[in-house]
Amino acid sequence: MTVLRHYINGTWQESGTGRIREIRSPHDQHLVATATEGDAHDAVRAIEAARDSFDSGVFRSWSWPERQALLLRIADLLERDLSIYAAAESGDTAKRLLEAEYDIADVISVFRFNATIPEPGHSVDVGRSEIVSRIAYEPVGVCALIGPWNYPLLQISWKVAPALLAGCSFVVKPSELSPSTAVLLMDTLTEAGLPPGVANLILGVGSEVGAPLTSDPRVDLVSFTGGLQTGKQIMASAAATVKKVALELGGKNPNIIFADADLDAAIDNAVTAGFLHSGQVCSAGTRLLVEASIHDHVVSELVRRARLITLGGPENPAAQTGPLISEGHLNKVIGYMERAINEGAEVLAGGVRATTLGLEQGWYFEPTVLDHCTTTMSCVQDESFGPIITVESFTSEAEAISLGNDTIYGLSGAVWSKDAAKCDRVAAALRHGTIWINDFGPYRPEAEWGGFKASGVGRELGISGIHEYLEAKHLWRNTQPGRSGWFRDSDQS
Repeated sequence: MTVLRHYINGTWQESGTGRIREIRSPHDQHLVATATEGDAHDAVRAIEAARDSFDSGVFRSWSWPERQALLLRIADLLERDLSIYAAAESGDTAKRLLEAEYDIADVISVFRFNATIPEPGHSVDVGRSEIVSRIAYEPVGVCALIGPWNYPLLQISWKVAPALLAGCSFVVKPSELSPSTAVLLMDTLTEAGLPPGVANLILGVGSEVGAPLTSDPRVDLVSFTGGLQTGKQIMASAAATVKKVALELGGKNPNIIFADADLDAAIDNAVTAGFLHSGQVCSAGTRLLVEASIHDHVVSELVRRARLITLGGPENPAAQTGPLISEGHLNKVIGYMERAINEGAEVLAGGVRATTLGLEQGWYFEPTVLDHCTTTMSCVQDESFGPIITVESFTSEAEAISLGNDTIYGLSGAVWSKDAAKCDRVAAALRHGTIWINDFGPYRPEAEWGGFKASGVGRELGISGIHEYLEAKHLWRNTQPGRSGWFRDSDQS
């Protein structure tokens, strides 16, 4: 089995530590891949390569249309190799192959969309005919791009595509749990014609390779997707060198169902919102807010549907969702459940590790519904990142809004009602970065993504996404230069 390695300055390299990490399937623990385990010295080598390539101008000197054409070549190559990428992603995460194929198709869309973004820049009318004043945008420089384990290549593509369009050089640090598709991407970038040293990749745990990426003064931007506590540490580390940060830190996303909603659609979407990818989604609708008059009906249907979900690995054609990513994460979800029960939540479905025949070797957790929850409970306030839906009740529109905003997070949310005016009022009042109305979960690369409050800083995707990787520069040209006349010369009276 080939060992996954660092990619630095256009070559595949071993770690200086000599350590190797085993990547095992969350489904049954079979060996998927082995990867070199890096440390801070490896990260520094990657930073140096990125810095040298950026300062040389070998890539940032490309024109905007040339970089757009590069993105389209990358998209074409990804499309050609979609099955290879999907198999690698499914192997690392044990998500269904169909889901992995959807994910890679989304990656391709991200590169294609970024290739359509026009070059930014505009003139400024200062009211003087002799002055030409304009705003230009230049690449921010060297970027550290740190991705999560749940959507490994998709989240990396949200960073790599705009970084390339802007003309940046970068170091990718994928999760040590699911690095395979990020490794494949390096070969794709090279085949597409990216010069050596522009794209670099470091493998290893964040505690060892992460510090230089966030603190080294030669890094100009850190873009991170992951947990809140790690995001806080990154922001603190980056502050020492006053570098830019872009953080997407998850959410605790309210899914609000009013009594006048299309309940069949609302309940079906609530099941998907909470249990897709076993809840390992930053925008998962694991916090269900239901109007009191329909509470019993909605909850009984939710429980019935949860109990029908088939768990299984990538090779099981009947499987509807898969395992949690690791034993460590499974234990976190189990601890979350224990706290919820101690606080008074009622378990109506699931709540335990799934150990039926065929699942006993994997990190499976049964789809879970917790009722009689309140905002004082940690299960309502904390992100489980597992297949656990908490249910709260409300009796008025104002209460629904108040509950929906009673969280430190602000990534996404949804409102279900046939009353369009009510939906608009609630959507406007919710302090979350994306609000779905009579829907849950879709995103488009054309639309900005990011959160309010503790869900992060900055935006990915959309037109705003490219601006994270650009610096604005004001250029002032005087076509009729002359003396300022502000201070009198010594020989003037």
